[in-house]
Amino acid sequence: MLKRILTTLTLGLALSAGAQTFPTKPVRIITPFPVGSGPEGVARLIADKLSKSWGQPVTVENRPGGNGFIAIDAFKRGATDGHELLQLDNVHLTAYPHLFKKLPYDPVKDFEPLTPLFKAFFFTTVAVNSKYQTMADLIADAKAHPGKLNYGSWSVGNPVHLGTARLEIATGTDMQHVIFKETSQLYTSVATGDLSFALGSNATAGALQRAGRIRFLAVAAPKRLTAFPDVPTFAESGGPKDFEVSGWTTLAAPPGLPKAVADKIQRDIEKALAEPDMREKFLSFGYEPFTATREQFAQHIKAESSRFAQVIQKTKAALD
Repeated sequence: MLKRILTTLTLGLALSAGAQTFPTKPVRIITPFPVGSGPEGVARLIADKLSKSWGQPVTVENRPGGNGFIAIDAFKRGATDGHELLQLDNVHLTAYPHLFKKLPYDPVKDFEPLTPLFKAFFFTTVAVNSKYQTMADLIADAKAHPGKLNYGSWSVGNPVHLGTARLEIATGTDMQHVIFKETSQLYTSVATGDLSFALGSNATAGALQRAGRIRFLAVAAPKRLTAFPDVPTFAESGGPKDFEVSGWTTLAAPPGLPKAVADKIQRDIEKALAEPDMREKFLSFGYEPFTATREQFAQHIKAESSRFAQVIQKTKAALD
């Protein structure tokens, strides 16, 4: 009995010591996002802060393309001791498992999401001269003309497509989904009136909004955003209550990482995110802080996955 207690104590002390000395070598963050994108920019800001606090180089390696599968494969073949981390977005963890019959990864077994980095809420974007002044106007028109209103996105299964499909279900409307190759073409079509509307984030649609070519009608968020205090929520604008469409990213660690090490990485990332200059950067990107414990975050992932599963089943969306 005494031997077992001593063994347990020794193991606990070893794990604690491992956490205190982590990292012992350079750390790599693999991201599926291209250079210059908002999520990738956040990863680089965090990497810089972690480099300073850890006393080890923390680099960001871009592996874009292939629905994020290229980055995920590189991560799965990399180090398993926490010196390689992976940036993922909500689609990878909550939508793709329902859109692909065969995924090259297991969203539960292959990663341990440590902490969310931010949320990017989506706005309903319309042309500046659009007749829609509120969500109530848009929904009423969609109900009066089933199948006539069109909206756009850049693919099947992205948050804009699935978010609008959820809006159709919530409001009992039927609208046409138009797919564009590039987001620039998508929001230009909103500006010219070729599209009735499209959901868009500040990162994807903000340039045209700032140029005065499109309007943000409402935001699919629980409250008004700090960066856009004059844009009402869906509920305030006559849309569904408690309706949220957002994108978020996380940094994930390899599965099976000792809890003490995972906890240290999580704490240090959260500390970096809480620094004032990071909050200022979030405002410039149009991002909102997303704070949650690992347990709360796991529940959020589970709930969002369930919501996506329902809308994907109803719309019969698929990617393979």
